[in-house]
Amino acid sequence: MPIRARIDMLSTGIRTPVGIKVFGTSLTEMEKVAREVEAVVRTVPGTTSAYAERVIGGYYLDITPDRTALGRYGLSVQDVQEVIGMALGAKAITQTVEGRERYDVAVRYPATLRSDPEAIGREVQVALPGGGTIPLGDVATIERTRGATSIRTENGQLAVYIFVDIVGRDLGGYVAEAQAAVAASVTLPPGYSLGWSGQFEYLERAKQRLATVVPLTLALIFLLLYLNFRRLTETLIVMLSLPFALVGGIWLMWFMGFNMSVAVAVGFIALAGVAAETGVIMLIYLDQALNEARARAGDRDLTRDELYAAIMVGAVDRVRPKMMTVVAIMAGLMPILWAHGTGSEIMQRIAVPMIGGMVSSTLLTLIVIPAVYAIIKGWSLKQAGTVPDLALGRAAE
Repeated sequence: MPIRARIDMLSTGIRTPVGIKVFGTSLTEMEKVAREVEAVVRTVPGTTSAYAERVIGGYYLDITPDRTALGRYGLSVQDVQEVIGMALGAKAITQTVEGRERYDVAVRYPATLRSDPEAIGREVQVALPGGGTIPLGDVATIERTRGATSIRTENGQLAVYIFVDIVGRDLGGYVAEAQAAVAASVTLPPGYSLGWSGQFEYLERAKQRLATVVPLTLALIFLLLYLNFRRLTETLIVMLSLPFALVGGIWLMWFMGFNMSVAVAVGFIALAGVAAETGVIMLIYLDQALNEARARAGDRDLTRDELYAAIMVGAVDRVRPKMMTVVAIMAGLMPILWAHGTGSEIMQRIAVPMIGGMVSSTLLTLIVIPAVYAIIKGWSLKQAGTVPDLALGRAAE
């Protein structure tokens, strides 16, 4: 937790899943806007807590020199500041040596005098150039004021943070609904703006990267498949089957109650690679069985029954290695579903698409790919005029 808090603070400044930053020029007005946003966000479904920083809550002692009075007594602003620095701020006047250690010795007024503006104005004395002293209250105005307890700046602008915790909602959907609610209920003064941050900011950056990584990954898979088969037909069979292989991962995600996240996307990318691999192996077995059938037929053209029989042989030969692959992957990933501890929630979201997808990928590889392969090969044989017409065959008999 301390490491995560440090990383969050260094990266976005927000320790909650969703954070809202109010930018502007006046802290008082910014706190007012932040309170309005806080009230609106609390009404959004899924919000467990929303807290806007109270930046105007600190008490300050303002001592403002009266330049007219200073000129009348022959004093300067620096004279007053030096007195204030020593009387209230504990100015070091000497050092004490204790063996190898040295300590500053500071002098200042007691706390009972320093906490009362009237006592400060009455008891703190300012030395006059010609001799004598004068109370600080005669040459300066002393009063308590309220100001900022802390001042945040970001990109050269003042900032006030609103921390939001959510539960049972995905970040993207929650932020979209919250943004719509805030836009409809909160009117920002001119020169003020809102920024949405927190873990949502990670999600936005990850989406931008995934928008590049996912197409690049699919293109790379397509290229590798084409280099392996050297034919566009088999390559398209594997590529078009990938979405069906991902169905199982989506179903298991829904059953487990997981939302879409970067970890889930990584799991789906890994699943796509495994599904493409098993699809390639299935097509290799099917091509091998078809080539053996053609070799047995010699110069004679294959009939449809022979084509189906060859495909059946190739598909059956793939059952054992396919089941071994599925069992090995699922046996390695299933323990993650019951894991607890640091990082387990991330690993579960990577494993769930893989586990669910392996089930649907198995059915796809053993049932769908052979069927699609049979349709395409049967169509190509018919186009070439090599498949005998069954009706003509019966008539000849």
